[in-house]
Amino acid sequence: MQKEPMLKETYVKLSEELEQLKTHERGKIAKVIDEARELGDLKENAEYHAAKEKQGLMEARIAELTDIIGRAQVVDPSTLAHERVSFGSTVCLTCQESGEELKYTIVGSMEAQPERGLISFQSPMARALIGKEEGDEVELTLPSGRKSYDIEEVLYEEITLKSEE
Repeated sequence: MQKEPMLKETYVKLSEELEQLKTHERGKIAKVIDEARELGDLKENAEYHAAKEKQGLMEARIAELTDIIGRAQVVDPSTLAHERVSFGSTVCLTCQESGEELKYTIVGSMEAQPERGLISFQSPMARALIGKEEGDEVELTLPSGRKSYDIEEVLYEEITLKSEE
């Protein structure tokens, strides 16, 4: 069973979602199914089939959240030494060829937002960076091809996660 590192904020959010689904949403859907069942013939009862489909999707989400939370390893990156790239590190890179500067923060897969520079620790790019330190050179495969970068700085910066809602 592979541990899933994540920030406390993410763990709390996922736990609250799981609790909401189990305590409130299950009951609501069961009631809708019971009401639809009372309408008669189940073969042609669209309300019943829609409610059963919604129930199936919700139960799948409950199973997914239960698995993720069961494997969760809450990490507080502010307590880690960021001399080398690790979970929670922010890495500033400079392309050796173009001088382009990039900045990425290594986070858990549930927190990844690549468009904001938050990359999953499981991504190929993060795997190439983890363990490196300031002054190291790293070769990364990007959509534009393979490029060499200098690691200019490794530090901890507090991040704020955007809610998907």
